[in-house]
Amino acid sequence: MRILIPAAVTTLLVGHVQAADLTVKVEIPRLNVAEYHRPYVAVWIEGPDQTVASNLAVWYDMKLKENEGTKWLKDMRQWWRRTGRELTLPVDGVSGATRAAGEHRLTFTEGKAPLAKLPAGQYQLVVEAAREVGGRELLRLPFQWPPKSAETLAVKGEHELGAIALDLKP
Repeated sequence: MRILIPAAVTTLLVGHVQAADLTVKVEIPRLNVAEYHRPYVAVWIEGPDQTVASNLAVWYDMKLKENEGTKWLKDMRQWWRRTGRELTLPVDGVSGATRAAGEHRLTFTEGKAPLAKLPAGQYQLVVEAAREVGGRELLRLPFQWPPKSAETLAVKGEHELGAIALDLKP
C-alpha cells in the first residue's frame, strides 16, 4: 500500500505527460527470382528542403569480413548522397542486418533518439531499397510532426518494397 500512495500522489502533482509515437512498417515482398538477395534498406526523415532530419534505420550485410557490406550502401543512391557517405558505420541504434521477406516494424518516441531533436514541422518519411541482382525503389510519405491526432499514412511499392505505413500517435 505504501508504494501505491506515493506513485498516485506523484502522478497527480506532475501530471501524465505522454510523448508522440511514430511507427514505421516496412514490407519486403517475396520475389520469385532465380537469384535472390535480401535488400539493403534505409529509412530516414527529410525536411521540406530534402535535408536529412534523422536516420531511423539502415539495414545491410553487417557480417561480411572487413566491413565489405558497407561497400554496397552506395546503391541506395538518395540516402547515400544525402547522409550515408557522411556516417561512420555501423551507427548505434540505426544500423542493422538485412531483413527477410515480410513486415518489419520500427517504433520511435518523441524526445528519445532518433527523434530527440526533431522540431515541429512538415517532414517526409523516406524508404529506399536496393538489391543485388535486383532493382532500386524509393518511397516517400509526407507527415506533420508532432501529430495533432492519430493517423496512418501508407504507400505501396512496385517491386523492391511492398506496403510502407506510417502510424502517428500524439
